Order: sequence, then structure tokens, then C-alpha cells
Amino acid sequence: MGVLDKITGILPGISEPKTHLSFKSRLKWTGIILLLFLILGQISLYGISPVSKERFQFFELVLGSSIGSLMTLGIGPIVTASIILQLLVGSKILPWDLKTPEGKRKFQGMQKLAVIFFCIFEAYAYVSFGAISPSSNDSGLFIFLIAQLAFGGFLVLLMDEVISKWGIGSGVSLFIAANVTTTIFVRAFNPLTPPGETIPAGILPQFVALLGLGEVFQAFAALLPLIATIIVFLMVVYIQAIKVEIPLAFGSIRGFSRRWPLNLIYTSNIPVILIAALLANLQLLGNLSAKTVTEAGTRCGLFGCFDTNGAAVSGIALFFNPPVTLPVQIFFITIMIVVFLAAFLAFYFKYQRVYRVIFASIIAGVALAFVISMLTVGLPTGEEGLRILSYMLILTGGSVIFSIFWVSTSGMDARSVAEQIEGMGMQIPGFRRDPRIVEEVLQRYIPTITILSGLFIGVLASVADFTGALGTGTGILLTVMIIYNLYENIATRYVEDMHPSLRKFFG
Repeated sequence: MGVLDKITGILPGISEPKTHLSFKSRLKWTGIILLLFLILGQISLYGISPVSKERFQFFELVLGSSIGSLMTLGIGPIVTASIILQLLVGSKILPWDLKTPEGKRKFQGMQKLAVIFFCIFEAYAYVSFGAISPSSNDSGLFIFLIAQLAFGGFLVLLMDEVISKWGIGSGVSLFIAANVTTTIFVRAFNPLTPPGETIPAGILPQFVALLGLGEVFQAFAALLPLIATIIVFLMVVYIQAIKVEIPLAFGSIRGFSRRWPLNLIYTSNIPVILIAALLANLQLLGNLSAKTVTEAGTRCGLFGCFDTNGAAVSGIALFFNPPVTLPVQIFFITIMIVVFLAAFLAFYFKYQRVYRVIFASIIAGVALAFVISMLTVGLPTGEEGLRILSYMLILTGGSVIFSIFWVSTSGMDARSVAEQIEGMGMQIPGFRRDPRIVEEVLQRYIPTITILSGLFIGVLASVADFTGALGTGTGILLTVMIIYNLYENIATRYVEDMHPSLRKFFG
């Protein structure tokens, strides 16, 4: 036993269940942990001064955090540790074979150790850089704040383990979905009026109030984020259903067959979670390192300058954020409506060459967006166009890179899938039973679909962000995919344990 095994062996963790857990039991544990996560997000840290949350809004959504509470770090340490280990293993700096039990054990042990390290490191960074400020200059309070933050981050790690082993799905994903869903609900229905304002904060109450004042155009402009949310939701559900199915047959039983699905979004939402978390961490680092105050009241630092609300106004940090202005919103919402309608009609009429319809609808959508924007609020400015292009390149390029790394490190490559098929006693009809032949067939699809998966999900996430959707486009994209994957997980693994009425729902 190596030093790593000895260290990871003494770390606290959650043991696997010793007996089979029913669907009801798993659902109960999942519900308890989600409720606990939301409650902990409302418990304020002891000894902090008031916190301005506006500059951490994207960070909170993507990393499932709640600034100023025990859940301030959210899933940040888990995702940061995962990104670094993915890169180290993918580049062979850590020569671990994740296809073997020993390699998986080393990876999981190192990941837990890295998460604990980042809990302490990020807690120290938050307090020392001023994101969480102690209410006094007492050094004891400074250390106690760091301890509270690190403890909260470690609790998230344990809660993630409980859901992974005793519940349904992934805790990290569910925490993101819970945060985004809460944000969408509050922003859509909040009837309260902010101090100094006369219009309610919620989208729907705002719409009703503006209509009552006779401001028809402004009322419909207020509805744009809600319209964008619905369009993004429908687009993600449509793309999730696109797949390639490889026919398989049992080698020892004649007449029985099944299909092995390879979804277009093969790597699911993982690449977007990783690149969005990386961007959120970079934004946070730039925000916290901005100390020099200019005459205009902005703070400047490593990645540029930030205003009093924490929004980037210049420098590299400006390109880490999507421009969300009315011209940009109308432009991209128009494109998404046209593309979705074209894709839906192609599906409804069973048109075979869907890709032609998609490309044609994108061109038509851009042309229509130009016309509508020019006739209403004007086109996006040159600076906004440059920010749109750079943000799309960052999110799409990062998604493709993390998609490739994820496939190679999570057992989704052609060889691993071929071994799974061989282990089930199945083969591809017309070929002899040999995992090398199955791997050769899968090699035609998986590398291509891996790149396409990262490309599609990156483009969709960036375009969704430009629409100004509630909970951010990336947040909605992640939430819809998390819920969809959870539905598929339940339908394939737990349908036999369900009540008959629930079984009908899951099909």
C-alpha cells in the first residue's frame, strides 16, 4: 500500500449500501440531501460583514453556491479538483489507467484529497481577497471564517457522495439544478418591489405593472428573458433526443436483439459544467484581485476593471461575460425561434436530411434577426459583436477540449464501450464476436460524436447566454440536461421498483 492509499484510507467518507436500496429509499435520500443543501444555503456565516451578491451571480448559478452562507464554496472545490485531475491524467502526467480498478481507486482517492485541499485554499482566498470580509480585524475571526467556509465545502463533498451512493444521479448536478431552478422561480414570480423602484422585481408582475401603465413595448421587452427561457428549454430537449443507434444481438441466444444508443450530446453536460466553472473561477479571481480604485470609482486588477456592482467594464474579464443588451437579446432570440421551428417541422414531417434544414434555418434566422433588430432597437454594436465572437469561441473551444478529456478518462471511449458490450454477451450482427471488431466499428462514431457533442453544447450554451434567459442560458442548459439525464437514469434503472402509476409516467 502506497502513501496515497494510506492517506486516502483515513479520510472520512460515505460507505456503500450493504443491501439493495429500493427506488423509494433512494428517492428519500436524494430529497433529504437536496433539502439539507437548500437549508445550509440559508445559514449565514458567523462574523461576516454585509456581502454584495451582484458580482457573484454567475458564480452562484454555475457552482451551486450561496455567497455569505455555509454553501459559499458550493461545488467549486469538487469541480476545480476534477478539472486539474482530468488534465493531469489526460496528458499522462499522472500515468494512471482508469480502466483498471487500481487506477480508478487512485483517481478517486486523489480527487477527494484535492477537493479537501481546494476547500481550504478557496476558503482562504475568499477571506483574504475580501469576497467574504470579517466584521472585525481579529485574527481569530479571520481563521474561524476560513474554517466555516472549508467545512461547508467539505459538507458538499459528503452530500455529493451520499447522493451518488444512496440516492439517484449526481449530487454535483442536482445542486446546480436546485440553484438555477430557485433563481428562475424567484426572478419570474417575485412580487416585491426593490427599494427606490416602482415596478416589481419579478418578470410576470413587471409585465402586468407595465401593461397597466400603458408601456406596451417595455412590457413585452420585460418578457424577453422568460421567452428566451422557454425557447432554450425546448431546444435542449429536442437536441437531447438526437442519437445514433448501433444494432446489437446476443451471441448465445438467437432472435433477441437491442440497440446501443450514442447520443449526439454524448458527453452530456459535463464539458459545459467544467468550462463554465473555469470561467466563473477566472471571473472571481479577476474580481477579487481588483484592488486599485480609479477616479471613476472602478476597481482595476489582473484581468481588467470592474464597476461597483462587480461587472467587468474593460480588460480580458469583459470577454469572459456574454453581452446581454436588448439588441443582442432580440437578435439571438429571433435566430433560436427560427431554428427551433425549422427543426421541429423537419422532425414532424420526417424529413431525412435534417442537417440541410438546420443550416438553412440558421441563415434565414440571421437574416430575419438583422431585419427585426434594425426595425426595432437597432443592431448590436461592434464591441458587442467582438464580445459575442470571443465568448462563443471560449465556451465552444473549452467544451470540445473537456469533451475529449472526459471521454478518455471516464470509460466512454471506443475500447471501454466495446468491453461493456462484450461483457453483456452481445455482438454486432454480421461480425464475429470479438471486442476488437466492436471497437473498430465504434471508432467510426465515438471520436466524431465526442467533438460534435462538445461543439453543439458549447454553441448552444453561448447562444443561450446571449438571450438573457432567466438563470442564464448556461444555467438553464445544465438544468434541463440534468433533469433529462435523471429521468433517463430513473427510467432505465429503477422502473421495476416503482408504483404502477409512476411506472406509466416513466414509460
